[in-house]
Amino acid sequence: MAITLADIQAARRTLRDVIVATPILPDERLSLDLGARIFLKAESTQRSGSFKIRGAYNKISRMPAADRARGVIAPSAGNHAQGVALAAQLHNIPATIVMPERAPLTKVTATRRLGAEVILIGNSFDDAVAHARRLQQERGLTYIHAFDDELIIAGQGTIGLEVAEALPDLGLIVVPIGGGGLISGIALALRALIPDVRIVGVQAAGCSAVRPSLAAGTPITAPAARTIADGIAVKRPGDLTLPLIRELVDEVVTVDDDAIARAIAHAVQNERLVVEGAGAAGLAALLSGLVIPRPGETVCLPLCGGNIDSNLLARVLEQVAVRQGRYILVKTTVDDRPGNLAPLLARVAEAGANVIDIFHRRAAWLPPLDRVGVEMLLEVRDEQHGQQAIQHLSAAGYHVEREGQGLWPE
Repeated sequence: MAITLADIQAARRTLRDVIVATPILPDERLSLDLGARIFLKAESTQRSGSFKIRGAYNKISRMPAADRARGVIAPSAGNHAQGVALAAQLHNIPATIVMPERAPLTKVTATRRLGAEVILIGNSFDDAVAHARRLQQERGLTYIHAFDDELIIAGQGTIGLEVAEALPDLGLIVVPIGGGGLISGIALALRALIPDVRIVGVQAAGCSAVRPSLAAGTPITAPAARTIADGIAVKRPGDLTLPLIRELVDEVVTVDDDAIARAIAHAVQNERLVVEGAGAAGLAALLSGLVIPRPGETVCLPLCGGNIDSNLLARVLEQVAVRQGRYILVKTTVDDRPGNLAPLLARVAEAGANVIDIFHRRAAWLPPLDRVGVEMLLEVRDEQHGQQAIQHLSAAGYHVEREGQGLWPE
């Protein structure tokens, strides 16, 4: 069947008492920097932590009772897992979820907490798909596709209805793409309601099959799926979604993991929002200049998920702090005698810097035999303050070398 605006509106009625009408928040920092009106659709605050409950619940609610009673099975990189598990729980039916072995522990634990059986197998979403298809046949379960299904697409399209109502002058929307269900649903809704809107899709460079597929005219499988944006690490777009992307989407760009990390940090530091890699992809495209709004244009970025592992989030924020000049790594040497470290640390304190880590280095650095290398990770206010701290140490007689360049703007 062809998916219509009426199908998306019907999905919205189905979901009315189930989902959260997630907020659309102004990004004042980015708006000022880009000279446009930037809004974030905080779908990261949705039930189950992502938009996936929209499609999953719409699909399961429309299934025949006999199919529901047999139970459902779904492959997932993580967010579809929680969406299906929650939808199944709300319908009081069993759910089996197949996830890659390296799926984030946060997503695995949350899915099990929702009552689903979780099976971990393979290295990618596509490996999970193959195993889920085998189990479907063996157990007689009903398969819930993550994106290549009309009812799933219609459910995701309800985001487009909410955006059109809140931002009737919308000029640009930038949407992450994994398999294509989200951007297909949003594009169907917006093309019907705001026909002239510019729609741009974003994939992770480490798993980007859509542009080659568009060029080939048929779904192409990416050779690998290596990205921190696990929610969009889908190696092949759908048979249903690819034609919709070709027809409705203006452009598809790719962002690397460094840009995604910067976007995650931007959301935390400036918007007080925790967003996973997939959810930050659209934001990454704007921050890196791959997508440029027109002056004064109204722009929406769906932050499609917030299910990031806490350890990964900590690593991202620390690395971005280094790239922003808030953490600096410096090397120097001191006489290898008791008490000579204290004056160095006193000079650091005088400069207003804070020591995060400190290491003694001897043989590996090959310093003079009467000296010892000292490596310090310092917390500073910004890049300018970091340079002032280095100058203060140099003025005190220390030969200071700084490690790690490639700074980003804050």
